[in-house]
Amino acid sequence: MSSQYALILAGGSGTRFWPLSRNSRPKQLLDLFGKGSLLAQTIKRLEGLIPKENIFILTNALQIEGVKAEAPDIPEENIFAEPAKRDTAPAVALGVGLIAARDPNASMVVLPADQLINDVANFHAVISDALSVASHTEALVTVGIKPTWACSSYGYIERGAEVEIKGLTVANTPHLVKRFREKPATELAEKFLEQGGFSWNAGMFIWSVPTVMKELKENAPDLFSFVEKVRDADDKEGVINTIFDCLSPISIDYALMESAGCVYNIEANFDWDDVGSWISVSKYLEESGSGKVNRTNTKITEMDSESNIVYNTRENSHIALLGVDDLIVVQTEDGVLIAKRHQADAIKKLVKKLPPELQ
Repeated sequence: MSSQYALILAGGSGTRFWPLSRNSRPKQLLDLFGKGSLLAQTIKRLEGLIPKENIFILTNALQIEGVKAEAPDIPEENIFAEPAKRDTAPAVALGVGLIAARDPNASMVVLPADQLINDVANFHAVISDALSVASHTEALVTVGIKPTWACSSYGYIERGAEVEIKGLTVANTPHLVKRFREKPATELAEKFLEQGGFSWNAGMFIWSVPTVMKELKENAPDLFSFVEKVRDADDKEGVINTIFDCLSPISIDYALMESAGCVYNIEANFDWDDVGSWISVSKYLEESGSGKVNRTNTKITEMDSESNIVYNTRENSHIALLGVDDLIVVQTEDGVLIAKRHQADAIKKLVKKLPPELQ
């Protein structure tokens, strides 16, 4: 089997978790649950699966120092700052080029840095099987999540027949991917769940370098050319700085996955949460009160108050609630957020109105 690598995508903006997050400290750099940052957890989750010297991390210039601080065991030369914001397809192409320069026949897994997964054993089993499938076939492999409710915020993968691979037996059977489905309205998502055969698209991709380069050449020639230039360059940083911001901003799903000739899906059997908002975080906080309880990471005093989310990082301070329901209250050293729960997704719009030094 060829050598195995991981590419962790650790860019993004720090808007959904203000005031705890900032542009220089987005979600993946936060310790939301007292278990280390999501990026640090992602790296630790790869122990025993991918050698640390084979882990690459892509971020941006604003966040690179924070990323290095959260990834002290990753070689500094494996951590790259993208020179411009160009979505996931150019970022993945950059990672493919860097890994191809190390091993043109490598197998690799692409992972977001900001997901919460606690079941490491089953994560290892699924990713190991996906890497085996990728190294034995000319398929791009996706890891999907079994839907638990009709979520309209995720993309879906429609799965087809099981795939038998000659000479390879895996516990987590791959299925052909019929098509990728956009984020659906709730009614359509409910139909997906009723019909069965749909997975949430978790943004995890596994492939061999020769296979992904072949698919890029056929479906995204500009990205293929960029991969070749990065792979072959002596001055990789110079090539990246010259070409990267000329690439079209597009997701890897649109640029490659939806048009690729052969895509398989393995549905995960591990827990998964993309921790997309304060409401997602609240599921892991302590309960306080009776009835429709409040969720909090700190001691609070409450009266006639229900279904609030309270998160406090400020020492020697206390939060009291009186006659309020369905609020998000977040206090840090330099900011306080008070918002209605149902407007959690609008926090990112609010951040744009803040003074620059608070964004």
